[in-house]
Amino acid sequence: MSNLTILSALGAAIIAIIYGIILILAINKKPSGSKKMVDIAKAIADGAKTYLNRQYKTLALVAVIIFTILLYLLGWKIAVGFLSGAALSAIAGYIGMNVSVRANVRTAEAAKSGIASALSVSSKAGLVTGLLVIGLGLLAVVVFYLIFADTTSLIGLGFGASLISIFARLGGGIYTKGADIGADLSGKIEAGVPEDDPRNPAVIADNVGDNVGDCAGMAADLFETYIVALIAAMLIGSYYFGDFQNAVLYPLVIAAAAILCTIIGSWFVRLGKRSGNIMVALYKNLFVSGILSLLALYFITQFLMKNNGHYLPLHLYYTTIIGVVITLLMMMVTQYYTSKSFSPVRTIALGSATSTSTNIINGLAIAMKSTILPAVFIAGGIILAYHFAGVYGIAITVTTMLALAGVIVAIDAFGPVVDNAGGIAKMAELPEEVRKNTDALDAVGNTTKAVTKGYAIASAGLSAIILFSFYIEELAKSGKALHFELSDPYVIAGLLIGGILPYYFGSAALQAVGRAGSAVVAEVRRQFSQIFGLREGRTQPDYKKCVDIVTQSALAEMVVPTLVIVLLPIIVGFVLGPTTLGGMLVGIIIVGIFVAISMTNGGGAWDNAKEIH
Repeated sequence: MSNLTILSALGAAIIAIIYGIILILAINKKPSGSKKMVDIAKAIADGAKTYLNRQYKTLALVAVIIFTILLYLLGWKIAVGFLSGAALSAIAGYIGMNVSVRANVRTAEAAKSGIASALSVSSKAGLVTGLLVIGLGLLAVVVFYLIFADTTSLIGLGFGASLISIFARLGGGIYTKGADIGADLSGKIEAGVPEDDPRNPAVIADNVGDNVGDCAGMAADLFETYIVALIAAMLIGSYYFGDFQNAVLYPLVIAAAAILCTIIGSWFVRLGKRSGNIMVALYKNLFVSGILSLLALYFITQFLMKNNGHYLPLHLYYTTIIGVVITLLMMMVTQYYTSKSFSPVRTIALGSATSTSTNIINGLAIAMKSTILPAVFIAGGIILAYHFAGVYGIAITVTTMLALAGVIVAIDAFGPVVDNAGGIAKMAELPEEVRKNTDALDAVGNTTKAVTKGYAIASAGLSAIILFSFYIEELAKSGKALHFELSDPYVIAGLLIGGILPYYFGSAALQAVGRAGSAVVAEVRRQFSQIFGLREGRTQPDYKKCVDIVTQSALAEMVVPTLVIVLLPIIVGFVLGPTTLGGMLVGIIIVGIFVAISMTNGGGAWDNAKEIH
């Protein structure tokens, strides 16, 4: 049975990749519009490729160094796994970004026929990235397990994906926000030109940022969380169930079933009678995929996990329901706090009517308040899952959450496509009706980008908890049981050190964005003052200069924070011991969840508040 189970997971992974390729071919066949539209899209694509190529060259050097160290210290299995995880994570993000920069101009062209046509192109482009993330992720885990028949060899795979994830998320984020701030401050506010105006020298850099941050960055982020969740669940299953092989393979089957359900769910993404309800059209995939996955998992769990010797199959099935429910709840609460349709964003907008100070105060208050419900949902999910099936139940809950990552990435990658489509429509001076269609899609894309980040944070936090549980069990197996008591000063020290890291990382990222944005502002000011006729639109700005500035800034700024995050746990473990390291990991998880949620929701709320007039 185990061979059949592994082959079914392998088949689902291959189906996801093949279906993604079919969608790519279908998107590329769509018309791309006028020469002016194609030229603008090419400038965006060239900028995105330039950034990612430089980023991956930097990462390749780091990866080779780490590969050599792992090869020497931990053996060739872990080292090869590390390199494979890093490469596949990079491939998923790179291909997804390439599809995004091809679909943006085709979405703008499709908008000439209406919102439904533009939604069809943009949602399919997002789905390509989602399918590649889950397809390549599951393929990597299954192939490595088939080759080595050993769950330990998978650890290197997760580490490689994690390295790319940190660099891609941080570097892409610095690029995105640095370009965005520079374009807005110097273009819209100082020069008085509208958003996405071709006279703004930073407009191409701004559009590039959407792709490298919210497409390639999010793809790498969720690719890492996806395979780490699968690996952690397999490790926990191996530890608690011993020779019961189905417990190790059960997470793979959950992922396989969700892949097929995601593909079926994508067929339901279409506008209903109320053509303006774009958000509902996108969420149809999530609802259908979630329901179909739960139906399939009921029978799979009953068949695969009978006579497991620990938990009733029905109790294990309950943990899959918890995973789907937490996913839906996290997306709902994030939408509530970041959508301009609800009171939190409107409260921030009202604060802007009186002064900048009240805007900032309201924004910070909303950001802090928005952490309450997610914390309750995560805590409730942990307690319920543990009640039904112990630590393994928590692992299955997380696995089910991440099994839906294809849908989530698809919804997230939709955002950059429609954002770029709106920019192309304005820069190419397409008719007002076309721009109304792209603006309607873009308004939804702004919200979906924030909503999917909330899901990513919750799933990453829960995955980290599972890995921490495995860390404790591994110490116990090696005879170094971790006595985690709050009266132990080494535990307290670890908690404090761990709590520092999310704040340090957030501070470093914010300062990096500030420096990148300042450099763009200075360059835009220079061009407006020195290039004759630019303000009147008679001369074209030097777009490449701004792209180059943010690229260099993002790559330079991402190295030190990333190395600190990677190296500090190793240093603490060797210098202060496993107890302090355990406290540090808990501190990172708890503080990191709150900092990440408040920053994500606060930033999304502020971003959408500026759209309220």
